[in-house]
Amino acid sequence: MGNAIIYAGIAVGVLAMGLAIAYGTANQANFVQEGAELAPAAEQGILKKTGGFGADLNKEQWHEDPFADEAAEVRANAGK
Repeated sequence: MGNAIIYAGIAVGVLAMGLAIAYGTANQANFVQEGAELAPAAEQGILKKTGGFGADLNKEQWHEDPFADEAAEVRANAGK
């Protein structure tokens, strides 16, 4: 009997968390402002899913690497 109460509590907790996540996700659509625009990174390439559980990640191509010159110099000197 004691184990059944524990399993029932876990089931109720999982169900409550699932409902809270579903409600929060659906409720976010209500708070998008009318003049909202996508960020530059979101408008550029989206990586394809790598698997069934993969996430769509933004491919941030809009910024430059501030250390690109130093990295190229280090790579050039590394082979010497």
